Amino acid sequence: MKIGFVGLGIMGESMCENIIKKHNEKVFVYDVVKEKTDKLTALGGIPCKDASEVMRNADIFITMVPKSEHSMSVYKEVLGEVDGSKLCIDMSTIDPSVSVEIADMVKTKGGHFIDAPVVKSKPAAIAGELGIYVGGSEEDFEKACPVLSYMGKNIIRMGDNGKGLVMKICHNALVSQIQNGVNETSSLASKYGIDILTFAKAISYGGAGNWYLDSKKETIAKEDFTTAFSIENEHKDVHICLDMAKKMNFPMPGEENAARVYDKAMEMGLGKEDFSASIKVVRDAK
Repeated sequence: MKIGFVGLGIMGESMCENIIKKHNEKVFVYDVVKEKTDKLTALGGIPCKDASEVMRNADIFITMVPKSEHSMSVYKEVLGEVDGSKLCIDMSTIDPSVSVEIADMVKTKGGHFIDAPVVKSKPAAIAGELGIYVGGSEEDFEKACPVLSYMGKNIIRMGDNGKGLVMKICHNALVSQIQNGVNETSSLASKYGIDILTFAKAISYGGAGNWYLDSKKETIAKEDFTTAFSIENEHKDVHICLDMAKKMNFPMPGEENAARVYDKAMEMGLGKEDFSASIKVVRDAK
């Protein structure tokens, strides 16, 4: 079974590299940035001139692109190559309603489609240990699982098309609120002379322990905000969450506060930095 992969950014390149290493058939690759395609070609991928060529050659077509408009653009481009033999897997984090629209487009051509967004960040992508939330039919989920297992360890079907993305957005929204709590309380502690590493150790003794603090305490202590998951991506996700809540007439004041922090981070020019750099917004607030 031949696999195609479109979108070789921070996460996509490592996800695709794992497929190339573990899959025993051809893997076709493409990114709008030629150097990224070249990098995966050097690892054994077969380069394509565009996404349509990838779809033409692949039995399983995977996309990992930044935003809703990018996913829609790719699938509109490749739609003429879709037929009943194709399983499409969009692993991008986009608006669930847009993903459902794409799924319907693919199905009208006889193809199959699942959304399969990932959780965790670059180190897990490198290790092939991502969490993956899937929305789609049980049959398509079962067919996709062997390929998804090249990239992740914890794979769960959440329901029909779009439900994987609903879960991913809820996950990232919760992270943003946990993060904001860490940012506020650790910044207050620092004003009283307690450094972030001592703070994290003390927190681990009680009920406030959390994965975010455990994984980012060294990053914050060193002020090394090398990007594993960017401010601009989390900014996108918190606003998708608020749009989803608005559609359901459901208030989320905690997430609105997280969104204000991310809006300010973008205004400060922090968009390309790791999302843990959001502490700069909270720490320096007046």
